[in-house]
Amino acid sequence: MKRSDLVADTAITLLAERGMRGLTHRAVDEAADLPPGSTSNLARTRAALLELTLSRLTELELQALGGAYVSDSYELAHLPRLMAQALHVQLMDRRRTLARYELALEATRRPELRTIYDQAGRRFRDPAVAMLAAMGSADPVAHARNLVAFGEGLMFDAIAGAGSVPTPQELEDALSDLLTGMLRPGDQRTSGSTSRS
Repeated sequence: MKRSDLVADTAITLLAERGMRGLTHRAVDEAADLPPGSTSNLARTRAALLELTLSRLTELELQALGGAYVSDSYELAHLPRLMAQALHVQLMDRRRTLARYELALEATRRPELRTIYDQAGRRFRDPAVAMLAAMGSADPVAHARNLVAFGEGLMFDAIAGAGSVPTPQELEDALSDLLTGMLRPGDQRTSGSTSRS
C-alpha cells in the first residue's frame, strides 16, 4: 500500500472513531505505526491532510458505488438491484460513512475543503444525471439530485439517525419504487432502445 493511502485510510478511521478533533498528524503517525513526522512530510498542513483524506475517501466510495452507474445499457429491471448492492456495501462500512459526515461538516467552515467536497460530489451526481437521461428521465438533473438525496438520507438515518440498517431487498424495493416514479412507464427506455408498457 502506498504511504499516502495508508495515511489517508488511517485518517478516515480516526475521523470515524474520534471525530474531527481527534485527527492530528501525530495521531495518524501513531495509529499507522509510522515514524514521527511521516504524516507531516506527506501533508504539511491540517488542510492538506483533510484534502488527502477526502480524496482517498472519494476514491473508496467510487469503488463501492461506481458499478451501479456504469453500464452499456441501463434497464429499470436491473438497476435497483445494482444500486441496492452498492448502497448496502456503503452502509456496512460505518467507518467510511462517518468519516464523510465529519468532512462534510468541516467543509461548511473551510472554503478550500468545500471546493474539493463539491467536486467529489459531482463525480457521483454527473453519472447519475447521464444514467437517468439515458433511461428517458424527463428531468435528469432534478431526478439525479433526488436519487442522491434518497441515498444520502437513507445512509444518515441508518448510521447516525434512529433508523435500522435496511436489508439489500428492502433497499432494492425502495429504489425500485423511487425509480419507477421518476421513469413512468411511458418514459422508460434503455440507451439505444425504447420500451413501453
